[in-house]
Amino acid sequence: MNIYTDWKYYLENELTKPYFIELHQFIEEQYKHKDVYPKKDHIFNALNTTPLNTTKVVIIGQDPYHGPNQANGLSFSVNPNIPLPPSLKNIYKELLDDIDCEHPTNGDLTHWAKQGVLLLNTVLTVEVGQPNSHRQKGWETFTDRVLTILNEEKEHLVFLMWGKQALKKGHMIDRDRHLILHAPHPSPLSAYRGFFGSKPFSKANTYLKEHNQSPIKWGW
Repeated sequence: MNIYTDWKYYLENELTKPYFIELHQFIEEQYKHKDVYPKKDHIFNALNTTPLNTTKVVIIGQDPYHGPNQANGLSFSVNPNIPLPPSLKNIYKELLDDIDCEHPTNGDLTHWAKQGVLLLNTVLTVEVGQPNSHRQKGWETFTDRVLTILNEEKEHLVFLMWGKQALKKGHMIDRDRHLILHAPHPSPLSAYRGFFGSKPFSKANTYLKEHNQSPIKWGW
């Protein structure tokens, strides 16, 4: 559970607060006695792959995938050679409809993260086969702080907030300084209510270019 990028400076005080110390103790016990995802050294993968100073787009997820070997610490992303989860399949469907790009070859979104797309889950760990099992343990407070830092320290970010839970995390975002693109969650239960056709990828790149930032290469 280490942060190596510039996020370490901005989150140093957060890691010493009583709630986080309690969270850390809980997480350590969980990894000792249960199967927990992602791997412990990937808990902060989003922050370690996308430093604050390179962040241009933020995609808010919920908690990590709870199936074996799926989660890699990036929201909506799975390890290479793992079958695509339904939500990611729908994200790719919208991606291909939205922009002209080659079909994705796997579900690993690390190449997005390395371009400045912060793939941040609201909760950063989960017990195998138990979705939402680590909610209300302190992760929500921590990721709220991450979003507050983004709002205060950056200009002209794009926040892709898919679903009601993600939008709830946006209450601290200044919409005069940043762009929030909200749509239904890409899960099969809700994607047809407006996620399909929302064109988040092209809209994000249009906004970035309008504010003199290089667009994201979303495709493969």
